[in-house]
Amino acid sequence: MTMPSTRRDFLLGSVASAAACAFSAQLSASTSLWLPRELERRPFGKTDMKVAVLGFGGAEIGYERTDQKDVDKLLHGALDAGMNVVDTAECYLDSEVAIGKAISKRRKDYHLFTKCGHAPGGDGWTKAAISKSLDRSLVRLQTDHVDLFQLHSCSLDDLKKGECIEAMEAARKAGKTRYIGYSGDGKAARFAVESGRFDALQTSCNVADQECVELTLPLAIAKGMGVIAKRPIANVAWRHDEAPKNGYHVEYWRRLQQLSYDWATGDARKKEGPEGTVATAMRFTAMQPGVCVLIVGTTKPERFAENKQLIEAGPLSKELHDAIRARWKEIAEPGWVGQT
Repeated sequence: MTMPSTRRDFLLGSVASAAACAFSAQLSASTSLWLPRELERRPFGKTDMKVAVLGFGGAEIGYERTDQKDVDKLLHGALDAGMNVVDTAECYLDSEVAIGKAISKRRKDYHLFTKCGHAPGGDGWTKAAISKSLDRSLVRLQTDHVDLFQLHSCSLDDLKKGECIEAMEAARKAGKTRYIGYSGDGKAARFAVESGRFDALQTSCNVADQECVELTLPLAIAKGMGVIAKRPIANVAWRHDEAPKNGYHVEYWRRLQQLSYDWATGDARKKEGPEGTVATAMRFTAMQPGVCVLIVGTTKPERFAENKQLIEAGPLSKELHDAIRARWKEIAEPGWVGQT
């Protein structure tokens, strides 16, 4: 698509008219300074939801066993700052429990997303297991329904069997979830989109993980699906001088070594603010056609407000955005698939 020549608007035009999500915020043309404002809200596909471009991911507060007082402060602060999407999963240890304790009394202030498929002792993708998982999540989240219930990295083979999709549709029909989605990448994600049976797609999308830009996002736009970008800042993998020892940081770090973006190497990695590395990565992901909301996790109560300021800087210049895409197309190897 054609990008604007100024930094006034985020992705207006053809993508928006195709029911994709786009920034429509305007920046002042007379100054290089930007002013705090409300988080941009985007239509979430064909659903009735309008989602703030910056959402909260609940994995870290679960895996890091964040103190409940910090979770309370973090989530209430984020809601007060305009965040209205909370995404979690039953396998993120006690993330659902912490979220339920923190903000269940503010249920009307946010859209609540969760995922199924990896509960301890579960039977995976059977109807019974999925139904049991959702019932457990509702108790933990202290609510009678979620806004989006997602299959969590379900395999292509399991998707083709169909039982798991039927279970999701049954949950929607029962009113336990308003919409259903698929969270994952690659061929499985493409199958889920092409099936036409899901309302939303959650997929990896960042400067070190761009497979979805051509594989699934155009199809998601055509289907009118809401799109959630996970790992939108590539786990900040560029900050490590040596290869990390665990998680997605390792693969992203390896890719970034080869991509060698000039803004994410050497001393440039330390740059902060709207033109710094985190902001550049975040703003790149937010610009991808079809993306509605970026899910960013943190355990630090002050981090959401900081990220909000970064994304308020608006889109990257067309030149920088196109350079990042061109570098990916030049360097990316066949095995650089979406990280599930």
